[in-house]
Amino acid sequence: MNAIITASELAGDLAGENPPVVLDVRWQLSVAKAAGEPPFDGRAAYEAGHVPGAVYVDLDRELAGAPGGRGRHPLPDIALFGSAMRRAGVSAGRPVVVYDGGQGWAAARAWWLLRWTGHPDVRVLDGGLPSWQGGLSDDVPARVEGDFEPLPGATGLLDADGAAALAGSGVLFDARAGERYRGEVEPIDRVGGHIPGAVSAPTNDNVGPDGRFLSAEDLRDRFKALGASDGTAVGVYCGSGVSGAHEVLALAVAGIPAALYVGSWSEWSSDPARPVAVGPDPR
Repeated sequence: MNAIITASELAGDLAGENPPVVLDVRWQLSVAKAAGEPPFDGRAAYEAGHVPGAVYVDLDRELAGAPGGRGRHPLPDIALFGSAMRRAGVSAGRPVVVYDGGQGWAAARAWWLLRWTGHPDVRVLDGGLPSWQGGLSDDVPARVEGDFEPLPGATGLLDADGAAALAGSGVLFDARAGERYRGEVEPIDRVGGHIPGAVSAPTNDNVGPDGRFLSAEDLRDRFKALGASDGTAVGVYCGSGVSGAHEVLALAVAGIPAALYVGSWSEWSSDPARPVAVGPDPR
């Protein structure tokens, strides 16, 4: 099953006999802003206009736990996550399509969580809401309770020790911007740099100017050039497990399975005892 769906395919599926549940996960990374500038409000954006029938999901409250020692966007409590997905209408026997404002990070986080906890049919709208070719609605659909019961997978998830080991035994991709990987700037976390042995693979290079993914062939060539050869174990991390999910999605489009270190740099760098590498070289 393809991990992404085009706007025209989604429109066709919504008109079909078994339309997907559509989740709107619009979100933006919270960083220091000019005094008085309000933070991005995903729910307000949803209420102003969304794909007809879509249900809003809050990334910070429903797709992540409280920030702390496990990182800025740690795994949510699985029971609470399951309850949120059922409230959104998610059922095991019904397809799910997720979109965000176009960057793809938030939608990928929802996609990864649903896939990791056992949903068999989840796709991300390629290009997000800007790619949607139909009209928008400001109607909030009536609540229809789903039956999805999340069952966390035995694979696909890395902790700090697993990420460190994979950087030596396989390939660990750092999905952040290159300047953060090199330690030249660090606008959010305690210290700049990267996990020793990790390879810089900025997630923005997985998409074209329109925000849509490169072709599966181009993505496969990109990741193989960075070390993801056949049979190599692959993992990804980022700042807090959001853009890294987008890289895992890009790898899935390329046909390359990968695990996600959800705690990512926000967890790794919070412990002064963990080693930090700087500069362009992995080590």
